[in-house]
Amino acid sequence: MPESDDAFVYDEASGEWISAADANARAGADDGAAVEVRDSVGNLLADGDQVTLIKDLTVKGAGQTLKRGTLIKSIRLTGDSQEIDCRYEGIKGLVLRAEFVKKR
Repeated sequence: MPESDDAFVYDEASGEWISAADANARAGADDGAAVEVRDSVGNLLADGDQVTLIKDLTVKGAGQTLKRGTLIKSIRLTGDSQEIDCRYEGIKGLVLRAEFVKKR
C-alpha cells in the first residue's frame, strides 16, 4: 500500500502525531545537525580515526589498565559529544571519553 499524504506518525521528540510528509522533512533536517566530537586538544574526530590515550585508564570489568600512549584504531562515534566506541585486544564494547584521547 503506498504511503498517502493523510498518514500520520507519532513524533517521540514532540509527543505529537504529525503527518508523514512533516516527519520526512524533519528527518532530513536532522541529518545536517550531526554532533561534533572533539578530542582533548580540540581536533575534530570522525569515524575510522586513530587516537592515542593521553592518560592511563583502568577498564572496569576487564581487570586491565590501558597505558598512556596506547593506539586505538578505527573509532566509531556514538552520537554523544563526549563518547567514542572502539575496539581493543581482549576488551569487548570499549567506550572511551573523548577528553582522554588525542587524534593521531
